[in-house]
Amino acid sequence: MASPRTVTIVALSVALGLFFVFMGTIKLTPRLSRDAYNEMKRAYKSYVRALPMLKKMGVSSILLRKSIGALEVACGIVMTLVPGRPKDVANFLLLLLVLAVLFFHQLVGDPLKRYAHALVFGILLTCRLLIARQPEEQPPEKRILSVNGDEQPLIHEVAPEKGKVKVS
Repeated sequence: MASPRTVTIVALSVALGLFFVFMGTIKLTPRLSRDAYNEMKRAYKSYVRALPMLKKMGVSSILLRKSIGALEVACGIVMTLVPGRPKDVANFLLLLLVLAVLFFHQLVGDPLKRYAHALVFGILLTCRLLIARQPEEQPPEKRILSVNGDEQPLIHEVAPEKGKVKVS
């Protein structure tokens, strides 16, 4: 049976991956929800207006929205389907993206209810990344001490029976 750690990582990976595929698709096309798509267009226009540096660099609201949407879809697919290290890379990229989006929301003065989902998913991405980067718990190996040709387990690794005290 899979360890609780593995189950947690897989569940978070699939859920987060599907969420970001969905959100990225909304940024790219009005097919899923015309209202949400129009709201995204409006929001990204306000982000570019609040950061004139983006306009000077030639980044339009359309380019910003489509770039972020494409990155969300790509990383979401990786989080959902691809095993191994690429998931952690996608997780990290999405975490950076969420931090950028939180910055944009703060910059334009959006109320908390407009970006609460970004906070929650940022926390979930952080938790998934921390759990995935922890080493798997290995059962301790029994080490043997060789004294005068006699092999004996190390004293501190020998567990006494319950209720009995071992005296050496």
